[in-house]
Amino acid sequence: MATPRISACLPPDVDPTKAALAFGRRALPKLNEELQSPELLSQQRALMALCDLVHDPEKVYQAIALGFLDSLKTLLVHQDQTVRQKTTEVLSVMAFHSTGREGLIRSGVISALTGLLDDPVDICRKNTHQIFDMLAKLPEGAGSVLRAGLIPTLVLKLNTELDEIQELILDTLSNCLRVEVSEALAAGALTVLKEKLSHPSTAIRSKAAWVLLEISSHAEGKTAVCKEEVIPVLVSLLEHTEPEVQANSAGALMFAVVTPQGRSSAMGAEAVPPLLALVAEETSKARLNAIQTLTLLAELPEGRKTLLGHRGAFQRCLHDPSEAVQRAAEIAIAVIDWKPFCSRDLF
Repeated sequence: MATPRISACLPPDVDPTKAALAFGRRALPKLNEELQSPELLSQQRALMALCDLVHDPEKVYQAIALGFLDSLKTLLVHQDQTVRQKTTEVLSVMAFHSTGREGLIRSGVISALTGLLDDPVDICRKNTHQIFDMLAKLPEGAGSVLRAGLIPTLVLKLNTELDEIQELILDTLSNCLRVEVSEALAAGALTVLKEKLSHPSTAIRSKAAWVLLEISSHAEGKTAVCKEEVIPVLVSLLEHTEPEVQANSAGALMFAVVTPQGRSSAMGAEAVPPLLALVAEETSKARLNAIQTLTLLAELPEGRKTLLGHRGAFQRCLHDPSEAVQRAAEIAIAVIDWKPFCSRDLF
């Protein structure tokens, strides 16, 4: 039988760790007020509630318009590790939305996050690098990371961070170094990346090769890759069992051998046999990069002499489903068949 007594237990759908949301339009403004509260528990509860809300892109847009980012930047230096953790989590979730990324870049969050790169809490550092990774996918975000002077620090962190965080750092570097490489080279990035090519983690090896690809796309990067003797290591990875490692290594090698020094180094490392193996493998993701690399090596007399005996491998590529592979094979055959012009051929 029903009684007028009120239970002391909370309803089953009420979470005591989260702030109670106000009704309608007042919900977000009320949370913003609680984020600025002097009471630690109020801040923690507001952050817990906000973590759920920002999964909705519309709520992200509204939060940015209401000035949440200023409140969150202030909490990044909070003494309480739970506050720092949940603040970085909120920003990380926001960074998954295009509106959030644009807002974070405009508000200067990247500079505010630099102090967390040495945070004693692993998840705070992971969330921070997750944000950098997401923001660097935009050209303006990569530019902001470069302007904040973070590249040397990120390179150094590759020697000390957890493997899962190293993967995020490598992703960030790959996007930033597409824009500019001088800071990374000055910070000794090639030495660090060369070591990462032998890392036990397949993901780290693959991502390190991709960063080297971005470095080698710049003129100064090509020279540095040859000087640091990275090419022989890339050649050894062409026989890796993981397709991503093969493809990224072949791509980095393709850019590196554009220079005469790069071609000479690749020939010295006996790059032709593993590259031909990738060309012959019809399902290889590295096939296109391998054909283009061999085309460059065919410009050397010894490279052309070696590849003349494997002309059939390129002819089979003319029937590949990919038009890019077909076109690359046509160019490779033309380069291999090229003969020096002799004046007596006119008579």
